[in-house]
Amino acid sequence: MNILVMKNTLIKIKPATYYFLLLCFLCGIIKNVLVLFMIVIIHEIGHILVIKFFRYEIENITIYPFGGVTIINKLINSSITKDLIVAVSGVIFQYIVIILIIKYIPFKYNTLNMINNYNKVIIIFNLLPIIPLDGSKIVFDLFSYKFSYKLSYLLTFILSIISIILFINYNIVYSINNYLIISILIYYTFKYYKDFKYVFNKFLLERIMYDFKYKKIINNTKKLTQLKKEKLHYFNHINERKIIQSKFDKSSYF
Repeated sequence: MNILVMKNTLIKIKPATYYFLLLCFLCGIIKNVLVLFMIVIIHEIGHILVIKFFRYEIENITIYPFGGVTIINKLINSSITKDLIVAVSGVIFQYIVIILIIKYIPFKYNTLNMINNYNKVIIIFNLLPIIPLDGSKIVFDLFSYKFSYKLSYLLTFILSIISIILFINYNIVYSINNYLIISILIYYTFKYYKDFKYVFNKFLLERIMYDFKYKKIINNTKKLTQLKKEKLHYFNHINERKIIQSKFDKSSYF
């Protein structure tokens, strides 16, 4: 089901989310779900505020049983620092707002305790380095400061696989919802890997379509897999644009 909100922004609620809500309603824990989705909404608002501040365009917001995923329409070669701030903004905003709610809104003790516990769980969960959670975006941005785009991408994928395995092994409560969450995480992780060629080609094309004012560095080889974000590469003193253009002219990859 799709719900149009704001200008050119779409909120999509996945069928699995309705299934989860129905199960919770039948189990008599609808209050828990309302608290959970209140925290999720606050978390996504944190992302949205920072995204709007950086003047990025939001394509859509997808609501899952475990939270929301905000898709941004921006250049892959955008600022690493800005991308990192966007990634951490949801957790930071969520933490601040929930602390204020607990402190100033006179809920009953049980409700406050529930809000506090869910807040901690959602923060920890979102910081896991599993695609598409915020943790995976954070580690990718941190990798991007040091490594090439391709290596950062692949390291994020490997770390996501390892984290999913650990999440499954140490997940004590094997409920239907946990299996559902694991399935969604596995789907997005392998989609991330499957999309690599398309994403990397887009990364390359942006570098010949736009004039990025990045610091210049010299490489001794002509391997485009060595390209880093926020760096303008010269291969044996040849501008990277010429190398990229020649590769696309030959209809080859890498």
